[in-house]
Amino acid sequence: MNTFSSYRNLNNALRNRKGSLGLVPTMGSLHTGHLSLVEKAIKENSNVIVSIFVNPTQFDNKSDLKNYPQSLKNDLKQLQKFNNVFVYVPDIQDLYPKNTISKKYNFGRLGKIMEGESRVNHFNGVATIVEKLFKIFKPNFAYFGEKDFQQLLIIKSLLKQKSLKVKIISCPTVRENDGLAMSSRNKLLNKKERKTATVLYRTLLEAKRLMNSSKPPEIEKTISTKFSNIKDIDLLYFKILTDGSFSDLKNLKSKENVRAFIACNIGNVRLIDNMILE
Repeated sequence: MNTFSSYRNLNNALRNRKGSLGLVPTMGSLHTGHLSLVEKAIKENSNVIVSIFVNPTQFDNKSDLKNYPQSLKNDLKQLQKFNNVFVYVPDIQDLYPKNTISKKYNFGRLGKIMEGESRVNHFNGVATIVEKLFKIFKPNFAYFGEKDFQQLLIIKSLLKQKSLKVKIISCPTVRENDGLAMSSRNKLLNKKERKTATVLYRTLLEAKRLMNSSKPPEIEKTISTKFSNIKDIDLLYFKILTDGSFSDLKNLKSKENVRAFIACNIGNVRLIDNMILE
């Protein structure tokens, strides 16, 4: 494992290497979900870059940025077990040499609903840094988890808009034993909140069961009503959409996969999850 804070130095190290290049962009605080992406990238590529960068422009809330869990020493320790991995841990000036400001993109409806509606400028920040990483390293493949499914579609839209020749590999959500989707933010939950957080997964399973007897708008209403009676948790949204075009479903005649999306605040921690329903 080799660690670089400058993309120029990392590109120099890669210059004479042959074979495909896989990129795993992360914000650190690595968990088993991240490591599963790295493992897949290693299986499929001769060379792999893992980037660790907490991108300030994708946080619309300064306290959220300040509280975001960071553990670089532990991250590097976890990555040491992998051979042939280059770790990019940039100084902020390496990626934002002048101003720490995101670019403006137009992702249409995809960028305006759910996370786009709740977190102003979030996807502009994500796309800014992903575009930079893709243009700097020109990877053949880039690996992203399906927990952030809307982000995955944003990145695919970015590729089309900018004609970037990177193949996006989406990887299934990795879950804890009780079903909670693995997330760096889970570390911010206290014991009581951690127990409460399992309601996200249980809600998705309930929605999957209800698809046999109810239409999506009815399921959304049922779930929303249920959450109004649960203490210590604030439902930000629960939606059932097609997972290609993100269309609302008035009936079940769509040929696309149908997916449920949920976001909640538990205490001061914001968690998201999703699941294919059919």
